[in-house]
Amino acid sequence: MERLGMKAFKMEKLPSFDFSNPPTDPHELTIKLVERLLEETKRGVYSLSASELGLPYRVFVMAGQPPVVCFNPRVVDETTEHIELEESCFSNPNLFVKIKRPRNIKVRYNDMDGNLHNEKFIGLTARAFLHELDHLNGFNYTRRANPIHLQRALNKKKQIDRALAKRAK
Repeated sequence: MERLGMKAFKMEKLPSFDFSNPPTDPHELTIKLVERLLEETKRGVYSLSASELGLPYRVFVMAGQPPVVCFNPRVVDETTEHIELEESCFSNPNLFVKIKRPRNIKVRYNDMDGNLHNEKFIGLTARAFLHELDHLNGFNYTRRANPIHLQRALNKKKQIDRALAKRAK
């Protein structure tokens, strides 16, 4: 289990969601993920994987109108241009780490009915897709960080957590 923040979950690569013999109802799973994401957007969370909720399915949801639910997501192409921005995570509250990721990606995923989608995502949407895909592949975003950036982020997290604890008293 990875543990940097307050929450811990098992980090392992998840198998593909089998629509021919689904391990759970994909429509119910979609509803559960979207409802939880809508709750979490109030706290600044804009994407969420099933694995972060302890659900062993290869699916995540990204905020949007409507939310985008991606079963069996994969990247089929990416630009060589990379952008370094701070990322945070539902699983690591108050931990903001600079991560370098491709600016644009081409992806393939299934919707809740098993229909295949080919999309191009740019900027923050591409970043959210890649961040959640990392979870499904058993990879925590902090492992992509430059060690100096990670240490600075961990120090800042300690300061934020102390300040929040004082405020709560």
